[in-house]
Amino acid sequence: MHVVDSPTGSALIFVADSGENSIGVAPGANARLTPTHIDAASQTLCDADYLLIQLESPTATLTYAATMASKSKTRVVLNPAPAQPLPEALLRRVDVLTPNQTELATLTDQPIDSAEAIQMAARSLLDLGPETIIVTLGAAGALVVSRDTCIEVNAPSVTPIDTTGAGDTFNGALLVALTEGRTLVEAVRFANHAAALSVTRRGAIDSIPSRVEVDGFL
Repeated sequence: MHVVDSPTGSALIFVADSGENSIGVAPGANARLTPTHIDAASQTLCDADYLLIQLESPTATLTYAATMASKSKTRVVLNPAPAQPLPEALLRRVDVLTPNQTELATLTDQPIDSAEAIQMAARSLLDLGPETIIVTLGAAGALVVSRDTCIEVNAPSVTPIDTTGAGDTFNGALLVALTEGRTLVEAVRFANHAAALSVTRRGAIDSIPSRVEVDGFL
């Protein structure tokens, strides 16, 4: 089954002088992803080490994919963007959850106005299924929270021009490092550096650094 009568999803991005952004999304074909499409790719999904998903497709389809992955021992990483509440059925299938601060507040309905509050909100999500919460904190790096761990992983200092795509870059780089067998903290450090490089450039896809650039920046 192919979605041939819908355009590719697109986004209109507004960037402030500070480099922060607001994004309006027209989901297009993304919104029409169904379990049938997942079935068509089931062999690839089940053979994978990791499945990385985000929220520009229907949650029912994402839950279906995550359930299939979980049953096949494929680890599930969920970037909960754009921010929205999530069903417990999906969270129960997630191994690693990577919210930013806005997404963390949306998922938990808790304050995030201090480091302690962010940690408490992240820990509350562990009861819903994920083994690890990685809260991305922009210039402050990321916070890695699990049952017995809370580790701050700093980001390099850069001058941001455009933060569009930083979260996507972080998650993509995180999975690159994890599939190479790096520890979680090492993978987050690698992802922080990739995301930091991305915000020094304008655009979304155009801002994503190459592997050579990230390795040279570490």
